[in-house]
Amino acid sequence: MAACSRLERSSHSMDKSITLPPDEIFRNLENAKRFAIDIGGSLTKLAYYSTVQHKVAKVRSFDHSVKETEDDPLYEISVQEEITARLHFIKFENAYIETCLDFIKDHLVNTETKVIKATGGGAYKFKDLIEKKLKLKVDKEDEMSCLIKGCNFVLKNIPHEAFVYVKHADSEFRFQTTQPDIFPYLLINIGSGVSIVKVESEDKFERIGGSSIGGGTFWGLGALLTKTKRFDELLQLASRGQHTSVDMLVKDIYGGAYGTLGLTGDLIASSFGKSATTDKEFSKEDMAKSLLHMISNDIGQLACLYAKLHNLTRVYFGGFFIRGHPVTMHTITYSINFFTKGEVQALFLRHEGYLGAIGAFLKGAEEDNPNQYSWGENYAGSSGLMSVSPDLNPMQRARSGTFDMLEMDRLERQLVNLPLLQDASSYIPDTMDLTEDAVAREYWLYCFEEALGGVVKRAIASQPDLPQAKERAEKFRQKYRHKLQTLRHQPFAYGSLTVRSLLDTREHCLNEFNFPDPYSKIKQRENDLALKYFQKVVKSLEVLSWEERQFALVKGLLAGNVFDWGAKAVSDVLESDAGFGFEEAKQKLQERPWLVDSYNEWIERLKGPPHKCALFFVDNSGIDIILGVFPFVRELLCRGTEVVLASNSGPALNDVTYSELQILTERIAAMDSVIQSGIKDDRLILVQSGSSSPCLDLSRLDKGLSTVVRERHTDLVIIEGMGRAIHTNYYATLRCESLKLAVIKNSWLAERLGGKIFSVVFKFEQPPQS
Repeated sequence: MAACSRLERSSHSMDKSITLPPDEIFRNLENAKRFAIDIGGSLTKLAYYSTVQHKVAKVRSFDHSVKETEDDPLYEISVQEEITARLHFIKFENAYIETCLDFIKDHLVNTETKVIKATGGGAYKFKDLIEKKLKLKVDKEDEMSCLIKGCNFVLKNIPHEAFVYVKHADSEFRFQTTQPDIFPYLLINIGSGVSIVKVESEDKFERIGGSSIGGGTFWGLGALLTKTKRFDELLQLASRGQHTSVDMLVKDIYGGAYGTLGLTGDLIASSFGKSATTDKEFSKEDMAKSLLHMISNDIGQLACLYAKLHNLTRVYFGGFFIRGHPVTMHTITYSINFFTKGEVQALFLRHEGYLGAIGAFLKGAEEDNPNQYSWGENYAGSSGLMSVSPDLNPMQRARSGTFDMLEMDRLERQLVNLPLLQDASSYIPDTMDLTEDAVAREYWLYCFEEALGGVVKRAIASQPDLPQAKERAEKFRQKYRHKLQTLRHQPFAYGSLTVRSLLDTREHCLNEFNFPDPYSKIKQRENDLALKYFQKVVKSLEVLSWEERQFALVKGLLAGNVFDWGAKAVSDVLESDAGFGFEEAKQKLQERPWLVDSYNEWIERLKGPPHKCALFFVDNSGIDIILGVFPFVRELLCRGTEVVLASNSGPALNDVTYSELQILTERIAAMDSVIQSGIKDDRLILVQSGSSSPCLDLSRLDKGLSTVVRERHTDLVIIEGMGRAIHTNYYATLRCESLKLAVIKNSWLAERLGGKIFSVVFKFEQPPQS
């Protein structure tokens, strides 16, 4: 699509540029199949499914029965090609449609695709053009059912999809925790008119009301009043206007508030009321603002009445009238707050513009049953939510002239809530919301940018035999730096900005450029080294008294947790001092009393009956898992407690993965009878968490893990590490006992929490009494 880099438009319309090279917009087209398209009055949304080939790191155990020397590695690492499924959604102005269809036609390789699912009013208008260009039959789908399917999909698969809009706040977008059960809800779709739909389940929805006064009314009356024909220009006029110049307020009639009826003086008593009694010209801006208020208030009151009538508290707004414009979101939010007295919040959707295209695609892919899988947003290939507020920042882009992209990757495993959450509907994984905390946001963005050089160096070193590694690493650097710059100005781009989302975005970008496991060789070396000391550590523990052993076990866990390559303070030490080991790490630890210290309560609990089953979310490879976690697990097994070890499904930093842990456990079992009998008797089992992150979201865990937790009546959850127990889950409340422990290896965070670097958090919690 060379012509797509600059499109010439007629003199009466704006000249616009595509902001990305076309091969970065229509990605993986050579493997594309199952197209869908949603064409509205001004925007086109294209959807397609593709397979993506990327590299994954695999580990395979050597046959130790014929191990030649003690220095032979425990396992071998190989990088293999793997194919995964990805959904692509692209949004652009209708003016680009013909050129974009030409590009797709030229690059479409898969000739098995015969049909394109279509929805939206423009599907009729462009039907002949689509069929001519793509040689695909257009199969029209019902617009409303597509909208509902799309809405259900994003609410189930994107954790920070819904938000409330707060004007003039440091963060204008406040993201909501998605409920485990998204139903029932009310969808107010504001297009030319208004449709009010009650959604009760995946396949059950009903249009329960509507209005002819909607976006088309605002556009039509606005054009008559201001002679402005473009919808976005009308909204810009409204954003600069003062409705009080045109509207009659309560105080204009009564001289102040009408206390008897509880009406404030600034309340609109009559929209456009002053135009009948004032002999003057009104500005276009003021008339547009008054019109916007009039229509938004009418829609807001309708929405509230239907929500109360059907006893619904979740009310989502969508349609071209919204389109992420701050002025429309603010007026609707104000209206909803006024009519419900704050009982109902107006909720907007981050990917509202894609709902129809997503729904149309899902209808065309029903034979693959996409709803049986969990999907995750690929931050490396998604544009993210962009503010259109003109005065927010100098980097903001004109939304109508931009190609927006959303990419969703199919996850290998179905993800569900941890059944032990006290209240899954109120669970928030992240401890700190950087979207709202400007000081913390600036620090962590600086921190990740400063660490970028080290990550690039590590990525190149992980693939010494591949000559293109340096070039790919440089592309990774550029892409991730661009993401950080975007997040500095648009911190809400991917939902709530958190340390977890910054880490996950970095992992997505590394995978994008085929660096699946930059720390694989470091993990291999540290695992091999730590195994040599395992039996020595166990013997040193066995000679201690019971109380001494419990403290030594906890101290070993904490010392092991120091070995985190994701923490700059630690990686600097590990790179400069090859002799830094387990005993040296113990010396780094804060002396008791610790920053958070529930150790005495933990010991008292251990003097009671053993736990039935402990779920242990593990952290780092090497010394952490082998010399810290396994001796602790061994003690639990000796007490009669079953243990479930949960590790990452995929790599992140130097965290141990499920496949690595399987090999390590097998090797340790060969050295230790307690671990061996635990495996043999099914009292020690390994599960994968479903995550590939250094942090932990207990609302998106592998379904198999959830089943094991239920079946084994788990009554203790142990969460280890800064990422899993501090950046996330620090405030998580469970229905069973929990132990959260970590060493704080970041001086800024330690000071934030009232401590110093290498301060210890040891937090034993019992479930709240009902």
